[in-house]
Amino acid sequence: MDSIRIGTSGYAYDDWRGVLYPAELPKASFLEYYALFFPFVELNYSYYAMPARKSLQSMLQRTPATFGFSIKAHRSLTHEVQPGWEAAARQYRQAVEVLAEQDRLVCVLLQLPYSFHHTPDNRRYLSVLLAALAGLPLAVEFRNDEWGGERVYDELARRNVAAVMVDQPRLAGLPAADERLSTAFGYFRFHGRNAANWWQGDNVSRYDYLYSDEELALAQGKLRRMAKSGTVWVAFNNHAAGKAVQNARTLQGLLEPLKADS
Repeated sequence: MDSIRIGTSGYAYDDWRGVLYPAELPKASFLEYYALFFPFVELNYSYYAMPARKSLQSMLQRTPATFGFSIKAHRSLTHEVQPGWEAAARQYRQAVEVLAEQDRLVCVLLQLPYSFHHTPDNRRYLSVLLAALAGLPLAVEFRNDEWGGERVYDELARRNVAAVMVDQPRLAGLPAADERLSTAFGYFRFHGRNAANWWQGDNVSRYDYLYSDEELALAQGKLRRMAKSGTVWVAFNNHAAGKAVQNARTLQGLLEPLKADS
Protein backbone atom coordinates (compact mmCIF):
# COMPACT_ATOMS: atom_id res chain seq x y z
CA MET A 1 0.00 0.00 0.00
CA ASP A 2 1.57 3.28 -1.14
CA SER A 3 0.24 5.15 1.89
CA ILE A 4 2.13 2.82 4.29
CA ARG A 5 5.90 3.08 3.83
CA ILE A 6 8.10 0.68 5.73
CA GLY A 7 11.73 1.05 6.75
CA THR A 8 14.07 0.51 9.66
CA SER A 9 15.73 2.55 12.37
CA GLY A 10 19.34 2.69 11.18
CA TYR A 11 20.95 0.68 8.43
CA ALA A 12 24.71 0.49 9.12
CA TYR A 13 24.76 -2.66 11.26
CA ASP A 14 27.46 -5.26 10.70
CA ASP A 15 25.21 -8.01 12.06
CA TRP A 16 22.85 -7.42 9.12
CA ARG A 17 25.33 -9.18 6.84
CA GLY A 18 23.68 -12.38 5.70
CA VAL A 19 20.24 -10.99 6.55
CA LEU A 20 20.16 -7.97 4.23
CA TYR A 21 23.70 -7.29 3.10
CA PRO A 22 25.95 -9.74 1.26
CA ALA A 23 28.95 -10.77 3.34
CA GLU A 24 31.40 -9.17 0.92
CA LEU A 25 29.57 -5.83 0.54
CA PRO A 26 31.71 -2.89 1.74
CA LYS A 27 30.08 -1.01 4.60
CA ALA A 28 30.41 2.19 2.59
CA SER A 29 27.86 0.71 0.16
CA PHE A 30 25.28 -0.28 2.78
CA LEU A 31 23.01 2.73 2.23
CA GLU A 32 22.80 2.31 -1.54
CA TYR A 33 22.02 -1.39 -1.10
CA TYR A 34 19.43 -0.71 1.62
CA ALA A 35 17.64 1.76 -0.68
CA LEU A 36 17.01 -1.06 -3.18
CA PHE A 37 14.58 -2.64 -0.71
CA PHE A 38 13.07 0.14 1.41
CA PRO A 39 11.58 3.58 0.62
CA PHE A 40 13.07 5.40 3.61
CA VAL A 41 15.40 5.03 6.57
CA GLU A 42 15.31 6.47 10.07
CA LEU A 43 18.73 7.96 10.80
CA ASN A 44 19.66 7.52 14.44
CA TYR A 45 23.36 8.42 14.45
CA SER A 46 22.24 12.06 14.67
CA TYR A 47 21.19 11.48 18.28
CA TYR A 48 24.78 10.73 19.27
CA ALA A 49 26.65 13.08 16.91
CA MET A 50 25.45 16.41 15.58
CA PRO A 51 24.70 15.84 11.88
CA ALA A 52 26.62 17.78 9.26
CA ARG A 53 25.08 19.20 6.11
CA LYS A 54 27.88 17.73 3.97
CA SER A 55 27.33 14.17 5.20
CA LEU A 56 23.57 14.39 4.64
CA GLN A 57 24.18 15.76 1.16
CA SER A 58 26.32 12.71 0.46
CA MET A 59 23.46 10.44 1.53
CA LEU A 60 21.15 12.25 -0.86
CA GLN A 61 23.55 11.71 -3.73
CA ARG A 62 23.85 7.98 -2.98
CA THR A 63 20.12 7.25 -2.94
CA PRO A 64 17.23 7.59 -5.43
CA ALA A 65 15.31 10.86 -5.63
CA THR A 66 12.24 9.06 -4.22
CA PHE A 67 14.06 7.78 -1.12
CA GLY A 68 13.27 9.55 2.16
CA PHE A 69 14.99 10.16 5.48
CA SER A 70 13.63 10.67 8.95
CA ILE A 71 16.29 11.86 11.36
CA LYS A 72 16.49 11.85 15.15
CA ALA A 73 17.08 15.06 17.01
CA HIS A 74 20.47 15.38 18.70
CA ARG A 75 20.54 14.45 22.38
CA SER A 76 21.38 18.07 23.30
CA LEU A 77 17.79 18.90 22.31
CA THR A 78 15.97 16.02 24.03
CA HIS A 79 17.97 14.16 26.68
CA GLU A 80 20.86 16.39 27.73
CA VAL A 81 19.44 19.89 27.47
CA GLN A 82 21.71 22.62 28.79
CA PRO A 83 21.58 26.42 28.85
CA GLY A 84 22.36 27.67 25.37
CA TRP A 85 20.59 24.76 23.68
CA GLU A 86 19.26 27.24 21.12
CA ALA A 87 22.66 27.29 19.40
CA ALA A 88 22.56 23.50 19.08
CA ALA A 89 19.06 23.75 17.61
CA ARG A 90 20.26 26.22 14.99
CA GLN A 91 23.23 24.00 14.11
CA TYR A 92 21.01 20.93 13.84
CA ARG A 93 18.44 22.75 11.74
CA GLN A 94 21.04 24.11 9.31
CA ALA A 95 22.23 20.55 8.67
CA VAL A 96 18.89 18.81 8.19
CA GLU A 97 17.46 21.57 6.00
CA VAL A 98 19.45 20.08 3.12
CA LEU A 99 17.07 17.10 3.25
CA ALA A 100 14.02 19.36 3.29
CA GLU A 101 15.34 21.44 0.39
CA GLN A 102 15.38 18.30 -1.78
CA ASP A 103 11.95 17.19 -0.54
CA ARG A 104 13.57 14.13 1.01
CA LEU A 105 12.90 14.83 4.70
CA VAL A 106 10.19 12.57 6.12
CA CYS A 107 10.44 14.22 9.53
CA VAL A 108 12.65 15.23 12.41
CA LEU A 109 12.05 12.69 15.17
CA LEU A 110 12.02 14.20 18.66
CA GLN A 111 12.36 11.15 20.90
CA LEU A 112 11.88 12.30 24.47
CA PRO A 113 13.09 10.22 27.44
CA TYR A 114 10.90 8.48 30.00
CA SER A 115 12.15 11.04 32.52
CA PHE A 116 10.58 13.89 30.49
CA HIS A 117 7.48 14.25 32.65
CA HIS A 118 4.38 16.30 31.94
CA THR A 119 5.44 19.28 34.05
CA PRO A 120 4.97 23.01 33.38
CA ASP A 121 8.71 23.45 32.77
CA ASN A 122 8.83 20.57 30.29
CA ARG A 123 5.73 21.77 28.49
CA ARG A 124 7.29 25.20 28.12
CA TYR A 125 10.55 23.70 26.87
CA LEU A 126 8.80 21.49 24.32
CA SER A 127 6.87 24.52 23.09
CA VAL A 128 10.00 26.58 22.45
CA LEU A 129 11.82 23.60 20.93
CA LEU A 130 9.00 23.02 18.45
CA ALA A 131 9.05 26.72 17.65
CA ALA A 132 12.82 26.59 17.03
CA LEU A 133 12.32 23.81 14.48
CA ALA A 134 9.04 25.10 13.02
CA GLY A 135 8.73 24.78 9.27
CA LEU A 136 10.32 21.33 9.25
CA PRO A 137 8.09 18.23 9.43
CA LEU A 138 8.23 17.22 13.09
CA ALA A 139 7.23 14.07 14.99
CA VAL A 140 7.31 13.74 18.78
CA GLU A 141 7.66 10.44 20.62
CA PHE A 142 6.72 10.49 24.28
CA ARG A 143 8.15 7.65 26.35
CA ASN A 144 5.78 7.88 29.33
CA ASP A 145 2.02 7.84 29.56
CA GLU A 146 1.69 11.25 31.21
CA TRP A 147 1.53 12.82 27.74
CA GLY A 148 -1.43 10.79 26.51
CA GLY A 149 -4.22 13.26 27.14
CA GLU A 150 -6.48 14.82 24.53
CA ARG A 151 -5.08 18.28 25.22
CA VAL A 152 -1.61 17.09 24.23
CA TYR A 153 -2.85 15.64 20.94
CA ASP A 154 -4.91 18.74 20.25
CA GLU A 155 -1.88 20.96 20.81
CA LEU A 156 0.30 18.85 18.52
CA ALA A 157 -2.40 19.04 15.87
CA ARG A 158 -2.59 22.82 16.28
CA ARG A 159 1.16 23.01 15.70
CA ASN A 160 1.00 20.55 12.78
CA VAL A 161 3.28 18.10 14.60
CA ALA A 162 2.91 14.32 14.34
CA ALA A 163 2.43 12.24 17.47
CA VAL A 164 4.56 9.11 17.14
CA MET A 165 2.67 5.88 17.75
CA VAL A 166 4.61 2.92 19.11
CA ASP A 167 4.45 -0.82 19.60
CA GLN A 168 6.37 -1.80 22.73
CA PRO A 169 6.00 -3.92 25.89
CA ARG A 170 2.83 -3.44 27.88
CA LEU A 171 4.41 -2.12 31.06
CA ALA A 172 3.14 0.33 33.65
CA GLY A 173 4.08 3.90 32.82
CA LEU A 174 4.56 3.37 29.09
CA PRO A 175 2.13 4.92 26.58
CA ALA A 176 -0.67 2.66 25.47
CA ALA A 177 -0.75 1.55 21.85
CA ASP A 178 -2.76 3.98 19.76
CA GLU A 179 -3.39 4.83 16.12
CA ARG A 180 -3.68 8.61 15.90
CA LEU A 181 -2.67 11.08 13.25
CA SER A 182 -2.28 14.62 14.55
CA THR A 183 -1.08 15.97 11.22
CA ALA A 184 -1.06 15.05 7.52
CA PHE A 185 1.24 12.07 8.09
CA GLY A 186 1.57 9.37 10.70
CA TYR A 187 4.71 7.87 12.20
CA PHE A 188 4.77 4.42 13.79
CA ARG A 189 7.75 2.77 15.50
CA PHE A 190 8.04 -0.94 16.33
CA HIS A 191 10.30 -1.25 19.38
CA GLY A 192 9.66 -4.92 20.08
CA ARG A 193 8.01 -6.38 23.16
CA ASN A 194 11.05 -7.41 25.19
CA ALA A 195 9.60 -6.63 28.61
CA ALA A 196 12.41 -8.37 30.53
CA ASN A 197 15.08 -6.04 29.13
CA TRP A 198 13.09 -2.84 28.73
CA TRP A 199 14.22 -1.12 31.93
CA GLN A 200 17.62 -2.74 32.34
CA GLY A 201 18.83 -3.44 28.82
CA ASP A 202 21.06 -1.35 26.57
CA ASN A 203 20.14 0.04 23.15
CA VAL A 204 20.63 -3.41 21.60
CA SER A 205 19.19 -5.85 24.15
CA ARG A 206 16.19 -3.63 24.95
CA TYR A 207 14.95 -3.98 21.37
CA ASP A 208 16.03 -7.58 20.81
CA TYR A 209 12.70 -9.01 19.76
CA LEU A 210 11.36 -10.74 16.65
CA TYR A 211 7.68 -10.13 15.98
CA SER A 212 5.71 -13.18 14.96
CA ASP A 213 3.76 -13.25 11.71
CA GLU A 214 0.58 -13.29 13.79
CA GLU A 215 1.60 -10.15 15.69
CA LEU A 216 2.36 -8.31 12.47
CA ALA A 217 -0.88 -9.48 10.88
CA LEU A 218 -2.77 -7.89 13.76
CA ALA A 219 -0.67 -4.71 13.57
CA GLN A 220 -1.42 -4.20 9.89
CA GLY A 221 -5.04 -3.50 10.72
CA LYS A 222 -3.99 -0.58 12.91
CA LEU A 223 -1.71 0.77 10.18
CA ARG A 224 -4.45 0.45 7.56
CA ARG A 225 -6.82 2.49 9.71
CA MET A 226 -4.18 5.17 10.23
CA ALA A 227 -3.44 5.25 6.49
CA LYS A 228 -7.02 6.32 5.77
CA SER A 229 -6.03 9.76 7.09
CA GLY A 230 -2.59 10.16 5.50
CA THR A 231 0.72 8.55 4.67
CA VAL A 232 2.07 6.40 7.50
CA TRP A 233 5.82 5.92 7.88
CA VAL A 234 6.72 2.73 9.75
CA ALA A 235 10.16 2.22 11.32
CA PHE A 236 11.27 -1.07 12.87
CA ASN A 237 13.67 -0.37 15.74
CA ASN A 238 14.27 -4.02 16.74
CA HIS A 239 17.60 -3.96 14.93
CA ALA A 240 19.54 -6.71 16.77
CA ALA A 241 20.76 -9.45 14.40
CA GLY A 242 18.67 -8.09 11.54
CA LYS A 243 15.30 -8.68 13.20
CA ALA A 244 14.10 -5.29 11.95
CA VAL A 245 14.81 -6.34 8.36
CA GLN A 246 13.01 -9.64 8.78
CA ASN A 247 9.93 -8.01 10.28
CA ALA A 248 9.89 -5.13 7.79
CA ARG A 249 9.94 -7.60 4.90
CA THR A 250 7.17 -9.66 6.48
CA LEU A 251 4.98 -6.59 6.92
CA GLN A 252 5.69 -5.52 3.34
CA GLY A 253 4.49 -8.93 2.18
CA LEU A 254 1.34 -8.70 4.27
CA LEU A 255 0.51 -5.32 2.77
CA GLU A 256 1.26 -6.22 -0.86
CA PRO A 257 -2.15 -7.80 -1.49
CA LEU A 258 -3.76 -4.68 -0.04
CA LYS A 259 -1.75 -2.51 -2.41
CA ALA A 260 -2.97 -4.56 -5.35
CA ASP A 261 -6.56 -4.08 -4.24
CA SER A 262 -6.31 -0.35 -3.51
